[in-house]
Amino acid sequence: MPGDSPLKAAANWAGTQPIAGLGAVAGRYDGFILDQWGVLHDGKTPYPGALECLKALREAGKRVVVLSNSGKRNDYNVALMARIGFTPDLYDEMISAGEDAWRGLASRGKTDADEFYAGLGRRCYATKRPGDSSFLDGVDIDLVADVGQADFLLLIGDARETGLLEAYEGLIEQGLARGLPMVCANPDTHRVDGGRLAEAIGLVAEEYERRGGRVQWHGKPYPPIYRSCLASLGLSDKARILAVGDSLGHDIAGASRFGCDSALVADGIHGAALGVSGNSLPTEAAWRGFIADKPVRPTYLMGRFVW
Repeated sequence: MPGDSPLKAAANWAGTQPIAGLGAVAGRYDGFILDQWGVLHDGKTPYPGALECLKALREAGKRVVVLSNSGKRNDYNVALMARIGFTPDLYDEMISAGEDAWRGLASRGKTDADEFYAGLGRRCYATKRPGDSSFLDGVDIDLVADVGQADFLLLIGDARETGLLEAYEGLIEQGLARGLPMVCANPDTHRVDGGRLAEAIGLVAEEYERRGGRVQWHGKPYPPIYRSCLASLGLSDKARILAVGDSLGHDIAGASRFGCDSALVADGIHGAALGVSGNSLPTEAAWRGFIADKPVRPTYLMGRFVW
């Protein structure tokens, strides 16, 4: 039907240009900020064409930073990427929300700490995956087993795929009652895990803030972590930087706040809402219906991260 074709040359879909692959626009940019989960891989395997696309960027001499909302530190994410096939030579730096949060906690009480961390207590109640305490290595804080003993709450992650708000209702209520500040090391509310869409710990922080709690956020879409990306890219002109991600609320909103162009990968966390699977674009009608009430819009729309 007229107007329902998935792609037209130089089309404009409500302010967004659909593209078949990154190669169509890569020449306009010198630096790229790439999401990890949902764009490059699903936590276990690379998405089809993703490795080839990243290699093409490097062969073209592009600067690349992988910016992840993972609550894990940089070294963990570099090792994860390497196991999946994305060796460190394929990008210039890994920057994670977890690393950013760790640095904030490491500055706690120091004269050069920002206002939040300068006044933060040392007793911490942390949510993390079972048996994982590596995030807190080298940080001068005391872990406590009860919210009633804590000076602040730290959200790192959770292995559950559903039911997070119900599971953490008690923590939310106790934290609010005691006026505890919260540090969120992973602001994602949903994640792609082995091809499945699962809830993420950012849902809990979002609910805590909605109910009046104070949350110190790290990662996308917040501007500080994008300033780290800019320094790592070694570029001064934001017009020559493109951010690629699968989350409108994190990747695209973050790029908008930062002031650079963005590309949304359709087959990510919004895949079901857009009616796509694999390297395919939604119809123009589906895209317009999806984006109509959204506060931000990407510069480009692509099926998957392919060249």
